[in-house]
Amino acid sequence: MSEEKKSGDNISATIGDVSDRSQVAVGHHIKQSQVHGAPPVMTEAEMVQLRQMFEDLKAKIAQDVPPAEKEKALERVDELQEAVTAKEPDLTTMEYVRNWFVKNLPSVAGSVVGLIVHPLVGKLVEVGGDALASTFRKRFGLEEKS
Repeated sequence: MSEEKKSGDNISATIGDVSDRSQVAVGHHIKQSQVHGAPPVMTEAEMVQLRQMFEDLKAKIAQDVPPAEKEKALERVDELQEAVTAKEPDLTTMEYVRNWFVKNLPSVAGSVVGLIVHPLVGKLVEVGGDALASTFRKRFGLEEKS
């Protein structure tokens, strides 16, 4: 081993093979944490519940939306359902659909937003990873207040 220096910092590291899930840190006062385990998975019952929520929203639109806007509104709901249930949920489309309802059909916008921020949708987003979930929370105002 080499002699210990008396002043200043001299930090050196040689790092060999690191697996995909490894963490490496070099320096002073470093804290790390790592969560292991699979991301949440939707059960078949939860998927049935989510599909029913979309059907309920379509029924509300069929009942409450003027005929001139009904077809466009139902198309937006189909886009939303596709965006939510994609392998990686499409936050841009989700945001677009929300904004479309807020602008064009504010009377139904609350139901659309309620579906988007529902815990089942959040669970699907979490499957996409921490970065996607964080972006989702920011875009839809779900960030925890400190």
